[in-house]
Amino acid sequence: MPIINNSKTDPNKILPMTYTWARQHYKDALANTWMPEEIPMQDDIEQWKSPTALSDEERRLILWNLGFFSTAESLTANNLVLAVYNHVTNPESRQYLLRQAFEEAVHTDTFIYVCDSLGLDPDEIYGMYDHIPSIKEKDEFVVELTKSVDEPNFSTVGTENIQRFLHDLVGFYVIMEGIFFYAGFAMMLALKRQNKMVGTGEQFEFIMRDESLHLAFGVDLINTIKSENPGAWTPEFQAEITGLIEQSVELEKIYARDACPDGIVGISSEQFVNYVEHIADRRLERIDLPKRYHTPNPFPWMSQATDLTKEKNFFETRVTEYQTGSLVWD
Repeated sequence: MPIINNSKTDPNKILPMTYTWARQHYKDALANTWMPEEIPMQDDIEQWKSPTALSDEERRLILWNLGFFSTAESLTANNLVLAVYNHVTNPESRQYLLRQAFEEAVHTDTFIYVCDSLGLDPDEIYGMYDHIPSIKEKDEFVVELTKSVDEPNFSTVGTENIQRFLHDLVGFYVIMEGIFFYAGFAMMLALKRQNKMVGTGEQFEFIMRDESLHLAFGVDLINTIKSENPGAWTPEFQAEITGLIEQSVELEKIYARDACPDGIVGISSEQFVNYVEHIADRRLERIDLPKRYHTPNPFPWMSQATDLTKEKNFFETRVTEYQTGSLVWD
């Protein structure tokens, strides 16, 4: 039974299952359950209040990333609930989408928790998308990329409409969740590696683990639609998708340089740029498109940050570790 346009599917009848990968992503997501309030923020609060613990550049970097992610997570949740769920008719895939929607709500709550803990001005944080150009341009790019499925009369019937749906799924999963989030993840985890804002860094680490699962599901969804509708994956359409990913890389590189112009101790802004190119190649490969950049990974430790099987020392980090399975990062 096809994953979209299946009029014979009863969305309430999950057995027998057709796509075991969707069920596995759901189970992996359950294994990574976490709540932001479980992560202590006292050390972060003390560092944030200290006049010397953080440089002005580091404070700016933190604020920018909180500003981008706080609104981007809401945009992601809206796309998921109002559009994607409506057009994926397979029951086990819908079960995962419901779980993902819950995780997006947790992510939104995370930024509320961090802002409250640090005593930040919510108008400043949540208004950054409106007055910082490199944040606004990323948000507007994704809104434009995913507007087809938001149309009330949109249908996935027919090759052209399947292409529009794939176009928007690439925008939603590959670009927004798979590229636009990752320079920010790298910046926040680089600070965490220096024992700066460790609680906030751990929040981002858990969000990144969720996002890697979202990306994995999205890629499987895209590739399944491609395999079931080969007439939609034309050379011309592949070139269009590649071009969109290249545009997203340029926007993320601008953001990386803006948010961290002078780098972090030991890491230059160009290394964040290189990281964006590296992950873009990984995203292209996962939807069967050729690499464009051939840039080595400057941050191998980023892969370790999503290793859900590693054990954490309670006295080094107090995050509850739920995961018992494994996660393939690249």
